[in-house]
Amino acid sequence: MITELAVERVEFTCGHCWRQWSCDYDAQRYTDQDGHEWEYFGLDGRAAESPYTPRGAQACPGCGHRWVGRVLARRPVPTPPGLSERPREAVNDPIGHRAERHHAPLLGSHAHRQPVQPGPPSKGSWIDADEQTSAPASRETP
Repeated sequence: MITELAVERVEFTCGHCWRQWSCDYDAQRYTDQDGHEWEYFGLDGRAAESPYTPRGAQACPGCGHRWVGRVLARRPVPTPPGLSERPREAVNDPIGHRAERHHAPLLGSHAHRQPVQPGPPSKGSWIDADEQTSAPASRETP
C-alpha cells in the first residue's frame, strides 16, 4: 500500500568543482504485506536509485564526479481516497477521459530554474599560503 507520495527537489553540490544543480524526484513510501516500509524514487518517469545514497548519486554536469544530494524542498501529493470532502471526478471512460494527458510533454526533472553558480572566490578574498603578512613597522622617534 502506498502510504506517501511527494515531489522532492534534491540539490547537489559537487565537492570537486563546487557546481550546484537540482532535480525534482518523485518519491513514494510503500508498506508491504509484512509491514516493512520501502521508499521508491522516479526521475523523468523512470525508476531511479535514491539520490540520498552513493549508489543513486548524480554525476556533476561540470566535471563528472558523483555527489549525494540533499532535500531542498518537498511537495506532498495526497494519496487517495483522502477526505470525503476532497474534490474528485469520476472516470467513466478510462481511455477517453482527459486523453490529452497522454500526449502532454514531460515535465522534466530539470525543468525549473537552476541555482546561480557562485563561481570562484574573488581575488583578495583569501590569503594564499605563499603570501606573507607582516605587521606594520613601528616608528621610532629620536
